[in-house]
Amino acid sequence: MPAPHHRTDSADRSYAVRIPADVDREDRVLANLTARQVAILATVGALLYAGYAATRTVLPPVVFLVAAVPAIIGAGVLVLGTRDGLSLDRLVAAAIRQRLTPRVQVAADGAIAPAPDWATARAVAPDGRPYRAGAVAPAGLRLPARAVDQTAGDVGVVDLGPDGLAVVCVCSTVNFALRTDAEQEALVSSFGRYLHSLSAPIQILIRAQRLDLTDQIAELRERAGGLPHPALEAAAREHADYLAELVAHADLLRRQVLLVLREPEHDPGGAGASGLLSRLIPTPRSGSARRVAEDEGVRRAAETRLARRVAETAQLLAPAGIVVTPLDAGQATAVLASACNPDTLMRPDTAFAAASDVVTLTAPDSPPDPNAAVPDPWGTAPVEATDPDSSHASANADDEMWWAR
Repeated sequence: MPAPHHRTDSADRSYAVRIPADVDREDRVLANLTARQVAILATVGALLYAGYAATRTVLPPVVFLVAAVPAIIGAGVLVLGTRDGLSLDRLVAAAIRQRLTPRVQVAADGAIAPAPDWATARAVAPDGRPYRAGAVAPAGLRLPARAVDQTAGDVGVVDLGPDGLAVVCVCSTVNFALRTDAEQEALVSSFGRYLHSLSAPIQILIRAQRLDLTDQIAELRERAGGLPHPALEAAAREHADYLAELVAHADLLRRQVLLVLREPEHDPGGAGASGLLSRLIPTPRSGSARRVAEDEGVRRAAETRLARRVAETAQLLAPAGIVVTPLDAGQATAVLASACNPDTLMRPDTAFAAASDVVTLTAPDSPPDPNAAVPDPWGTAPVEATDPDSSHASANADDEMWWAR
């Protein structure tokens, strides 16, 4: 349903202008059908006609019509049916693509080594049955984001490969309902000016995340004893108990508003005389070195345009009370990780190593025994008989509680 948008003319009179609710709706070309739907129906009709032409001397028309009714009904359901805003033919195509996609994928480039036996021995299929020997063959995981780099301005730039670069910004919110009519019109006008200034694609993403108050509750109870008055201590403990009860009986969510700015590496308006001359005039450098230098220059130019767009966005949205803060490389990586796996038990942390970082381990004091058996990571460690009051037993108990989670 189109939502009315109020505008104000020179005489300070408000009137409504209807804005289409679905601006991405496909064009209708024939009988209120899109070009894709017409192509599917035409293909099915052509196949049925070809089948009739090939079998009309063998089958009566009535028999062929009865056999073709299921195909006609199936094509109509696929073309005209929708679910969750998507047509059924696209859902079927997505299901087929998902079925043909390898089940085990890893983020690696080049050749991928097969999984070791100690890992595949306990691996199970989605239906609960164990995998056959050698059936677990990992494939390469291809994601739109290839890397997240840190620029000189402490801004994380997401490398999208052929799609260009992107910057993720977090935006503050404003309470629109509590504003007066004049303030609401000013906010809408300010946001409209920003939308009219766009010259490249953006994405506004509102994410709902689970809210974990464990650290806040623990901090309240820890600092309650240091408050100067017993009434303040009692109030702090009571508030901690209220938060604990709220967490136990409700699913707490918090919303995060993200603004993603994307910039293609090759500026559509930047291929002028200088770019043409650089290709026509020969240079003493080799072709590979020249291409590397050109790629680095194109990337730096795209990063410069992105930084300028971020600054312009912050300036245009500041009158509306919206604070735009670009994320650094660690924060952008954590946002991408949580978006790909929102229900993980491990919270995304900016201290995690990036995909291009080299992870090293400290060498042991004594060399390892070459004759020692390789331990099974999935096996059960033997329980040592230790004193329950010792710190070693306390550490084991903490590890057991961590695994229990």
